[in-house]
Amino acid sequence: MHAFDVLGDPVRRRILELLAEGEQTSGAVTAIIRAEFGITQPAVSQHLRVLRDNGFATVRPDGARRLYAVDDTAFRQVDDWLAPFRRFWAPHLAAMATEVARGKRLRRLAAGDEPTDARSTR
Repeated sequence: MHAFDVLGDPVRRRILELLAEGEQTSGAVTAIIRAEFGITQPAVSQHLRVLRDNGFATVRPDGARRLYAVDDTAFRQVDDWLAPFRRFWAPHLAAMATEVARGKRLRRLAAGDEPTDARSTR
């Protein structure tokens, strides 16, 4: 299954959002997904399996529990696929970062918090 086929499902995207917060038990993930999407426990388990089988999640036993976490393997493949397209948004993000920094500096200057150096006191 292609990475974007896996990520195309809103349930799987939500599971990954939960796992991005840190390792989660299958029970905790299932409870949240069932409440938010109204699907059965076996359906949640199937989504977890798709994420595992396609390199987006790992699972490790912890006694009777199963702990799931994000696996970055498939995300690296997505990142590689996106590489040729970054040129479309990277300059815009860099410009935005410059404007944010400029705004922060102007606020510091207005508040009188900008440190002075030898060049600015001449």
